[in-house]
Amino acid sequence: MSGYLAVAAVLGAGVLLVTAAMLARRLLAPRAPHPAKLTTYESGVDPVGEGWAQTKVRYFVFSFLYVIFAVDAVYLFPWASVIRDVDLGRASLVEMGLFLGVLVLGLGHAARRGLLRWV
Repeated sequence: MSGYLAVAAVLGAGVLLVTAAMLARRLLAPRAPHPAKLTTYESGVDPVGEGWAQTKVRYFVFSFLYVIFAVDAVYLFPWASVIRDVDLGRASLVEMGLFLGVLVLGLGHAARRGLLRWV
């Protein structure tokens, strides 16, 4: 039961700290509402035109591909350090083969759809 009490104490302390920080901000922060401060802006630039703009999804695809390969590297480095272990070697080789197979399948799908062309 003491474990639950410790978790409850940590959660209570967290809620108390967040509440105290929000209250301190409300009391100490300067308030000077001005029409210029209340206008909408994006990235420090005044909005021009309508709120609708088309964006190419291609850039998001490149970011997703980067994340996939970054995660791949995160899993490959620790795996390379334990591959010579007799107990983990064969099982981890099969698991990593499946993992890399899924990644290659996804990369092949992206290449087939033409997402990896630079033009």
